[in-house]
Amino acid sequence: MRRLRRAFPAGDDRGTIAMYTVLFTPIVLMLAGLLVDGGLAIHARQRAADMAEQAARAGANQIDTDALRATGRPVLDPGRARAAACDLLGAFGTQVTASRCDADQEQVTVSVEITVKPQILGIVPGFGSFTLTSTETARPVTGGNGP
Repeated sequence: MRRLRRAFPAGDDRGTIAMYTVLFTPIVLMLAGLLVDGGLAIHARQRAADMAEQAARAGANQIDTDALRATGRPVLDPGRARAAACDLLGAFGTQVTASRCDADQEQVTVSVEITVKPQILGIVPGFGSFTLTSTETARPVTGGNGP
């Protein structure tokens, strides 16, 4: 009987899979972390912008009716506008880390800060929570062409 020779000598490829696993597992985890936590950051930024926009609009609704009747121009009551904007942000509770509401007779400006804790990259040293800030401005408008 004739012996067949093996195409690959025994022992030449031992441990190759283990080496690939050790090398590529951290890379795959980092990519998954960037995907998940990057999406989380984008969502948080949109949420911060939405909160700031809603609060600024709530403040811009606080028109001084006496000044409007006298001049025909929408003029804000700065104290009421600031209070309305900050009250709306207070309704969001702990989602808002910090906020600032400013108002004058022309416009309301609201800044919102949200802190996000990464879900996957948080296990890597140096990738702690990060802060996203959004600032929006609203002005009162009356009239228009629509119904």
